Amino acid sequence: MLVAAAVCPCPPLLVPAVAGGAAPEMDAARAACADALGVLAAARPDRLVVVGPAGQDSPGGIRPHPQGAAGSFRGFGVDVDVVLGAAAPEERPARELPVSLAVGAWLLASVGWSAAPVTGLGVGERFAAERCIHAGQEIAGQSDRLALLVMGDASACRTVKAPGYLDKRAAGFDEEVARALETADVPALKALDAELAYELKAAGRAPWQVLAGAAEGAALGGALLYEDAPYGVGYLVATWS
Repeated sequence: MLVAAAVCPCPPLLVPAVAGGAAPEMDAARAACADALGVLAAARPDRLVVVGPAGQDSPGGIRPHPQGAAGSFRGFGVDVDVVLGAAAPEERPARELPVSLAVGAWLLASVGWSAAPVTGLGVGERFAAERCIHAGQEIAGQSDRLALLVMGDASACRTVKAPGYLDKRAAGFDEEVARALETADVPALKALDAELAYELKAAGRAPWQVLAGAAEGAALGGALLYEDAPYGVGYLVATWS
């Protein structure tokens, strides 16, 4: 059963070494993420699953990652490695964490997470809504006290300098996602338009719908801790508890 969830953005810029001189611009987002992780720890889960987009190279399905799976930000020009959770497996997994889960692993390490074992789940960007929801239902049924750290950005089309340029639909899409996260509106997350989200480069759509499936019947309340689009990309931090 889902007892708590934290929703965080997943830009590598959250990692100060990656952000470089722009690191202070993300301080408010980092602080909100730390607060959200505090809510997860306070819920005393027996398991934490970090869910995030698996990237455009994913075939569109779901890929589990065990505790101890490794990730890296070397592709962004910095010598920073991360491990998912506190304990490494006996054999190093051959598959590296996608960037979203590496950011999640970095966030957990930054607060010294030790409240529960951690595993990861990468979700393909085009994974169908109904399959995301079903995956969330399955995850919630596997633990008595489950917590989710849900990584994902909103639209990347908020300004002309955004990665996806300006799309007038982006602000409205992000507003609806923010409202749904703030009010823990499960039906609204389930109803997100997957094709529109893809057009707006909203990488968080599939992970948010995994959250919606896991939260069915949990009767959690929501809180929105952060909302901004500093680089033309919507970043949201929320908690459900």
